[in-house]
Amino acid sequence: MTRKVADCRKFPSEVDCTLTISGEEDEVLKTAVAHAVSVHGHTDSPELREQIRGMLEDEKVTT
Repeated sequence: MTRKVADCRKFPSEVDCTLTISGEEDEVLKTAVAHAVSVHGHTDSPELREQIRGMLEDEKVTT
């Protein structure tokens, strides 16, 4: 299964967040939503979850 990445550096924020989250898609989504709510002040909603899901990228494997 392809791991997914959510990288706050790719999105503007007032706190200049540098957090990167990687793992299986459901894990990353759950953690990214919690982070968006607790750090960035968003409200947990189906719209937020879909927006974050749309921003996830496949993790690039380096060997």
